[in-house]
Amino acid sequence: MKTPNIILMNCDDLGWGDLGCTGHPQHKTPHLDRMAAEGSIFSDFYMASSVCSPSRGAMLTGCYPRRIGFGDFEGRGVLFPGWPVGLNPDEITLADILKGRGYSTRIIGKWHCGDQPPFLPTRHGFDGYYGIPYSNDMGRQVNEGWGRNLPPLPLLRDEEVIEAQFDQATVTARYVEDALSFVRSNRDKPFFLYLAHMYVHLPLYVQDRFLKESENDRYGAAVAAIDWSMGVLLSELTRLEIDENTLVMFTSDNGSRNDFGRSCGPLRGRKFTTWEGGLRVPFVARWPGTVPAGRKIDGILSAIDLLPTLAAVTGAAVPVDRTIDGIDVSSLLLGDTDVSPRTDFLFYQGNILEAVRSGDWKLHIRKENEDVLELYNLREDIAESTNRAATEPDILSSLKELVETARADLGDATTGQEGNCRPIGRVSEGQPLTHYDPAHPYYMAEYDLTEFG
Repeated sequence: MKTPNIILMNCDDLGWGDLGCTGHPQHKTPHLDRMAAEGSIFSDFYMASSVCSPSRGAMLTGCYPRRIGFGDFEGRGVLFPGWPVGLNPDEITLADILKGRGYSTRIIGKWHCGDQPPFLPTRHGFDGYYGIPYSNDMGRQVNEGWGRNLPPLPLLRDEEVIEAQFDQATVTARYVEDALSFVRSNRDKPFFLYLAHMYVHLPLYVQDRFLKESENDRYGAAVAAIDWSMGVLLSELTRLEIDENTLVMFTSDNGSRNDFGRSCGPLRGRKFTTWEGGLRVPFVARWPGTVPAGRKIDGILSAIDLLPTLAAVTGAAVPVDRTIDGIDVSSLLLGDTDVSPRTDFLFYQGNILEAVRSGDWKLHIRKENEDVLELYNLREDIAESTNRAATEPDILSSLKELVETARADLGDATTGQEGNCRPIGRVSEGQPLTHYDPAHPYYMAEYDLTEFG
């Protein structure tokens, strides 16, 4: 089998139920629906966090966030501009692994694993970078108390700021243009493209052409822009005659804020929580002739499994000098089995273990700094509505053992256990990438939408 090209499209705050193929009643996503029909959709796919920085660091390293020091950031849940911490230069990313296998590597879009030089994507295995280094609400905004004193939002090419406080409505089209250029330049050799969209994170600046057709205001327009971008890429793969040698994957960094309707579908909770709506997200994989078409898989799968899985698919080596939490699920991805090799999954909120899943069962032990004991059968009760802790003593006991095993390995701030964890990257002093200049002709000196988060 020829070494495949790999495209990984990651959205921001897109919920499990936001696509047409996952049941949203208002969102039209014909290209992603087609991708699901021509490939496989995985309904029980989890990110390793319900917020962006730890989620992205985990996916890139194949590790739970706490393992790589990404449980918290100077006491906050995500990284902010100019902070002195980020992804440790000693960590090995998916891009590092694929680059070592001869791949051209590029990231377009949101990074959010640190904006100081040692933490930038060009220091973590990516040949080139074009995008926003953190969330799109981390520029100067009109909000009182939020964004008023933040530095102008930067757009980077590699490690240089090329524009600040730019027109966010144009960003998705600019990302697609850059993606097409990269794919065309590397059509004759293996490439890895990580396209990390700005959408649907707030604030939502969208192009009028998508807004006019949306049935769900600006949120639906942003979803449509994501779908359009996938349609353009799939069309280009066909035009270049590399479609059958390209594995395309689509997902989101965490669940939706759920401010704009039924984004999490039947799932309980949302972004910022360890209910299903916080970490369970869409995952679609398409590789014509290799990934089975028209298949829906309901076994447990996680973004931390992508590193060892793609290493197996490409013949690359997984690091053996450190703990990797992901497991190789290539047999599931490629259709050799419909049973996932992953049986368990851990739900951390920052440095606190809040829930565990084993098979169909999920046990919650902590919520909002209080102990709880809630047991749900997710196959029968996807909405986590019927607590069965009192009626399933054997299941409860088994999952409690999983909790203690997890705490011994990864630690838990609730119990004070440290676990086998590596340090976050740190520089002596952080500096923002931009500084506000009142005389500069910014596109928008302050973003005028008040929404954030």
